[in-house]
Amino acid sequence: MKTETKKDDQESCQSTLNPSEWKGRTIEIDDAGTGDLVGDAIIGLRDASTGKIIFQSVPVELYNEENKSDDAPRKHILKVILKALKLLNHNKNDRILLCRGNCFDLVRQYFEENDIFYEPAIVEGELQDAVEGRFIQHLRRLGVKSKNLTMDSGIKRYFILFNWVCQDFPNRERYVKTGFPAWKKKWRNIAIERYHNSKRGKSHIRETIEQRANEIYQNMFESPISIRRATSEGS
Repeated sequence: MKTETKKDDQESCQSTLNPSEWKGRTIEIDDAGTGDLVGDAIIGLRDASTGKIIFQSVPVELYNEENKSDDAPRKHILKVILKALKLLNHNKNDRILLCRGNCFDLVRQYFEENDIFYEPAIVEGELQDAVEGRFIQHLRRLGVKSKNLTMDSGIKRYFILFNWVCQDFPNRERYVKTGFPAWKKKWRNIAIERYHNSKRGKSHIRETIEQRANEIYQNMFESPISIRRATSEGS
């Protein structure tokens, strides 16, 4: 997950593009979609020595109001990371470079309580691109078709997804992380209003087209064109 980089972060975090030397194996961990309005979140683990990447998903349902208040997303993230580390045959000689995102708070707590060595990291390069790419693929499968949708997270992507929800609100709210406080306090009402305004606008256009078609149809009978006259004029 891309996050704002501060000077202190550079001094206290490893960068996956240029990590310090390590005699053992390095495993990188990153996320995508945890802060995005729509869709599942994606967790990725990469074995730096082989380039192998394991993806795990966090279902969007875990980000609804009830589950999010119960910290369900973070609990699920811890569960899938432990599963993926097992698949990678993680051992005590491995170094884990863990993204600094707060979605990994329980993971850090677990690592510290169980003496699993990790370092906070600025995840860049291959894993970051792979995880963000997998998230974009997920959004495409949901039906987000905007050509402006990119792997860059942030305010631009937020509004691309928000506008997509507004276009068909009754059928697309189920893809929203409704447990985000701002959704209930502000954005949900705006989405509903935009949906109804758009629907009224489309209805008005359809009525205008139908009205004009009826006028043309009536004129055809009130002022019929003589076939003979039309033929003679055309010759």
